[in-house]
Amino acid sequence: MSKVKADDTVQVHYTGKLEDGNVFDSSRDREPLEFTLGQGEIIPGFEQGILDMEVNETKTIEVPHTEAYGERKDELLHEVPKDQLPEEIKPEVGMALSSKMPDGREIPLTVTEVGEEKIVVDANHPLAGKDLTFEVEVVAIK
Repeated sequence: MSKVKADDTVQVHYTGKLEDGNVFDSSRDREPLEFTLGQGEIIPGFEQGILDMEVNETKTIEVPHTEAYGERKDELLHEVPKDQLPEEIKPEVGMALSSKMPDGREIPLTVTEVGEEKIVVDANHPLAGKDLTFEVEVVAIK
């Protein structure tokens, strides 16, 4: 039976959990995730964890934050004056916003504080600084 190796395109089902056991994402209720190894499409620890797995094999993969979304960076917290927000936006803690960069890329932001005159937004990935656990099943190797 063939095993997952570098540059393979694979389909996997997964359930991702935080250290406290809370599920943050799962493909179980939808199509399996398909990606090609070595293309930077997924976090490094997940990719490394599925190497040498066979079709129908299941495995638990522990991914430290350094092999997932990295450390949280305080420099990615930014104060934004409320008068710079579009009028229709009424910011609340936890709200997702985005900022368009000069090159056209959009950066996702999360509102972390709302004050009278300003808000604080966080450009860190929501899973930055967190160790992750994945229950993975390889569905296909292409």
